[in-house]
Amino acid sequence: MHGSIFTCAAENHLSVFGAAVTGPSATMADTLAKVPDVEIDPEGTFKYILLSIKSKDGDAFKHIVRGTKSAEYHNHIFEKVSPAMEALGLECKCLGGGKIEHNSSDKKIRVFGESTAFGKADHAESAEKLKLAFSGYDVTWSDDKK
Repeated sequence: MHGSIFTCAAENHLSVFGAAVTGPSATMADTLAKVPDVEIDPEGTFKYILLSIKSKDGDAFKHIVRGTKSAEYHNHIFEKVSPAMEALGLECKCLGGGKIEHNSSDKKIRVFGESTAFGKADHAESAEKLKLAFSGYDVTWSDDKK
């Protein structure tokens, strides 16, 4: 399956669909493909989590990044995403968390830190997903706590 790229000019945000989707069920693969790989706030420093979503009745899966300033704790993000994925017939598992510093005026994103509840996400994988979603941005990551 080939991915498609859609741009939302209003938010200067790029969503990549269809990444790492495999499995027997075309409808579940289609459902997975419609879930954006990245959804983060347009500006600021905030908590984020890396999740694995998969079909309940198959092996198709992909990893997604979610982050927002409105989350006081990492589990608040998971508590919002998990029911939305379940409504689509998908299972959701948190692979870890950290923080994202998003500077849209300088086109820079920094991934760092860890989640007390979920442990440290694979920041390298998260950064790669962010690079695809925010082309033209300088995306970096580190194991620094701050």
